[in-house]
Amino acid sequence: MNIKKMHMVGFSPTHTTKTVLESIASGMDIADATLIDMTLPTHAEAIRFGSEEVVIIGAPVYAGRLPVHAVERFRKLKGEHTLAIIVVVYGNREFEDALLELKHLVIEQGFVPVAGAAFIGEHSFSTVEFPVAQGRPDSADMACARAFGEEVHAKIAALESLVGVEIEVPGNFPYKNGMPANSVAPVSGVACTACGVCESVCPTGAIEVGHEVITEASLCIRCCACIRACPHEVRVIEDEAWKAIGVRLHTNCNVPKAPQLFC
Repeated sequence: MNIKKMHMVGFSPTHTTKTVLESIASGMDIADATLIDMTLPTHAEAIRFGSEEVVIIGAPVYAGRLPVHAVERFRKLKGEHTLAIIVVVYGNREFEDALLELKHLVIEQGFVPVAGAAFIGEHSFSTVEFPVAQGRPDSADMACARAFGEEVHAKIAALESLVGVEIEVPGNFPYKNGMPANSVAPVSGVACTACGVCESVCPTGAIEVGHEVITEASLCIRCCACIRACPHEVRVIEDEAWKAIGVRLHTNCNVPKAPQLFC
C-alpha cells in the first residue's frame, strides 16, 4: 500500500506518550507528517482521515485503562478504512486492558489497526525521592520505537489490501474498572507566584489561577502535568494516601520492563 500522509495523535499530559509517538514516526520515515495533540480540549470538531493515510494513536495508561478524557477526545477521530498504529505508555506496573481498549476504540471509529505497542514512561507519581521508571522512555526505548516504526512501515508497504489485516493484543473484555472518582489534587505551595502555567497544561480544566490557585479535585485525573510543568517547583502532592501509592510503586515496580510490540 502507498501511504501518502502520517499523523501522530496523542493524549500526553507529561509528554512521555508524545515522545514515543514521535520516535515511532521517525522510523516510519514518511515526509508528510503532522502532530495532533489532544491533551487539551481544543478540538471541538471531528477530525477525518482517509484511506491513504496512517495514524499513530497513543495515550498513557491509568489504572490499567485508557484515561476517560483520552477516550472522549479520540471519539472525535473519524477514519475511512484508515490504518492505525495503537500505542499505550505505562509507568512500569502493567498496561492490563488499555491496549485492547484502544484497539476496540479505533475500530469503532473507522480505523484498521495494523500494529500495536506498549512502551514504558516515567510514572506520573514518580518523585526524586521515590522514582518510578525514572527517565523512561530512555534512549533504548526510543531506538526500539524507531525500529518498530521501520518494521510497521515495511509491513504496510507489503500490503495489497486491508482484507484480513488484524492484530492480537493482550487484555480482557469486559475491561477492569478504571480510576475511581477522585477527591484530592495537587496543591500550590506558599511560594507560588500564580504564573498560570499549571492552569495552561491541565488536561481537564481543573485549575483556575487568579489571586490564588483553585483546583477542583473532582476534575483531577492525577496526571501530575501541573507538577512537572511548575517553573518554581511549588506544585506538590500533600495527600498522604496518594504519596503512599507512589512509595509502593517505587518498591514493587522497580525492575525495568521492556516495550512489548505487536505487528
